[in-house]
Amino acid sequence: MKKYQAAIIINREIANKIFEMKLQFKILPALLPGQFVNLSVPGFFLRRPISICEQDPDQNTITLVYKVVGKGTKKLTTLDPDLQVDLLMPLGNGFQIKKMQEKNPKQIVIAGGGVGIPPLYFLAQELIEQGNVPNIVLGYANESEVFYLNKFEQLNTNIKVTTDDGSFAEQGNVTDSIKKYFPDADYIFTCGPRPMLQALTKLKIPAGQYSFEERMACGFGGCMGCSLKTNSELGYKRVCLEGPVFLKEEIIW
Repeated sequence: MKKYQAAIIINREIANKIFEMKLQFKILPALLPGQFVNLSVPGFFLRRPISICEQDPDQNTITLVYKVVGKGTKKLTTLDPDLQVDLLMPLGNGFQIKKMQEKNPKQIVIAGGGVGIPPLYFLAQELIEQGNVPNIVLGYANESEVFYLNKFEQLNTNIKVTTDDGSFAEQGNVTDSIKKYFPDADYIFTCGPRPMLQALTKLKIPAGQYSFEERMACGFGGCMGCSLKTNSELGYKRVCLEGPVFLKEEIIW
């Protein structure tokens, strides 16, 4: 983890209360899908953790996608291009593609809900570059919150979309969609709200990696506020440090 300065290139609304921010660095560190940044917000003491959605090493840029849920993220929407922002990165342990390869799965599913979707776009790119063909299931609350669907479609892989209210695509959730379209899935990568993650563990998918969304104060393991119960020797692991990605078999619900 290091402290970086980056210039805002883009900061725009791409769906209802969903914003895309692109940042440019002088030097971009090595990043893994599933890692996040802790972004300083002018006028606020605590930083805001945001998953990395995309990187462009050639341009030294990363893209973040965030949702306005409080005063801090509302303030982020007012930051103009060319402004320099301060952030800690890269934070957390990301998705481990090698761990998946050890299982030699026949059908991989990527499942994301809401603002859990952005880091899965980065992951999908990496999986495809390494010769994998994942199936993708995206869940949104309603049509007004649908974002990045066109970017996922450009990956030329099998995509299914659901909305909670049926205002766009099929009504339902990602669990319903996996049961219907990918009943033979044997490995899952997922990120989203905890109830969604817990529901996915009840499917007959033997292995996978689950990325958790948690409130974080420090973002680097000092405060212990985002601890998750696991079956490891530690008992509890910190979502911000040992996570946010955990193997299915280590999670205790």
